Amino acid sequence: MAITRHITISGRVQGVGYREALRAQARACGVTGWVRNRRDGTVEAVLQGDEAAVAALVAWARRGPSAALVSDLREQPASGDYDRSYKSFDRLPSA
Repeated sequence: MAITRHITISGRVQGVGYREALRAQARACGVTGWVRNRRDGTVEAVLQGDEAAVAALVAWARRGPSAALVSDLREQPASGDYDRSYKSFDRLPSA
């Protein structure tokens, strides 16, 4: 059964390849959704897939790529417009 999670990652996560690394990791885990930078310096993502795959991706996101320094990750069930079906894992424009 698929679950959908909305995460926000804080720290040194912009300008270090975080979004591309997250997208590659999501694809390797079979997770769909999207990732984007936020103007406040955070990275935001929606992750959808089986519970174990999403949990593994969230665990990876707490560390990020080697150049990143994650200080906080907030996770919640996706709601509203974010709670829908995703077919791939995309990189969205900054918001």
